[in-house]
Amino acid sequence: MTKRAVLLANLGSPDAPDTSSVRRYLHQFLMDPYVIQLPWPLRKLIVSLFVLPTRPKASAEAYQSVWMKQGSPLIVLSERLRKAVSEKVDIPLDMAMRYGKPSIEEKILTLTADKTVSELLYIPLYPHFADSTVTTSIEEARRVIKKHQLDIKLQVLEPFYDKPDYIDALVKSAEPYLARDYDHIVFSYHGLPESHITELDSTGSHCLKQENCCQVDNPVVHKTCYRHQVMRTTECFTKQVGLAKERYSVAFQSRLGRAKWLGPNTEDRLQELAKDGAKNVLVICPAFVTDCLETLEEIAIRGEEVFKEAGGQTLTLVPCMNDHDAWVEVLAKWCRHESNTTY
Repeated sequence: MTKRAVLLANLGSPDAPDTSSVRRYLHQFLMDPYVIQLPWPLRKLIVSLFVLPTRPKASAEAYQSVWMKQGSPLIVLSERLRKAVSEKVDIPLDMAMRYGKPSIEEKILTLTADKTVSELLYIPLYPHFADSTVTTSIEEARRVIKKHQLDIKLQVLEPFYDKPDYIDALVKSAEPYLARDYDHIVFSYHGLPESHITELDSTGSHCLKQENCCQVDNPVVHKTCYRHQVMRTTECFTKQVGLAKERYSVAFQSRLGRAKWLGPNTEDRLQELAKDGAKNVLVICPAFVTDCLETLEEIAIRGEEVFKEAGGQTLTLVPCMNDHDAWVEVLAKWCRHESNTTY
């Protein structure tokens, strides 16, 4: 009889909000070839000479502004989610991070230590596909299984950007904020270099090559197109809540380096809204299921400052789903029943 275990995986966090811890974390993160998609020597040169000398100090200060008594917000909130889901399922279940601790390797070995697990359902907690999130996470799980010669079948939950139960949970978690008075809502997604999109286009002629490419039906290309998938999430969400097109917009945050990234940039959009007379805006970040530096500091603190400096009055971050009851129920259901791709 097949015995299933489940491993939830998120991106990761430094061990502490200090420069040395952040430097170690950023080195591991940015040296991943799926994140900076350049040959190793060039990647090493960029990370060592242009990122690590200055960015860790600034990032450490940002982490300090949102650090919780129990630790990193991402780790603390992920642990709450793990505990809540575990209480709903009679299946071995754990949480790991692609970078930092607890590692994917540590948690896979823990889940399979008694040799009774024959199937591992691996759930990368990224709604949308990208090599820099989903692929690198899956490849790390595969590496661990191969390295330790584990006799288990790896099942991976595919990106769930338009799954009805995910959209339902996202809407339910946002409902208290949507009930408030606001002028506009910004759907802010984590940015990607445009090259990450175009290089995955097997046709070489669709993504970012034709007008409204995300709306032109192409199932093969869209299966791995991050931009299409975030637009689809926005479409499903706004349709479900009956949001008129003029009341929302899509933007992308968290740029790094000089490459051309997906746009418009979130901070630029917030400035435009304020200058156009918007006084109260909501920002929701559906690329993240758990609040982290990118939501709590980049949006709720820096984003609010940008908006107010441009003439706005209030910016409200719609929290991620975190351990919201609806999201916990969805994850528990997936843990029991979902089985997508076998590796």
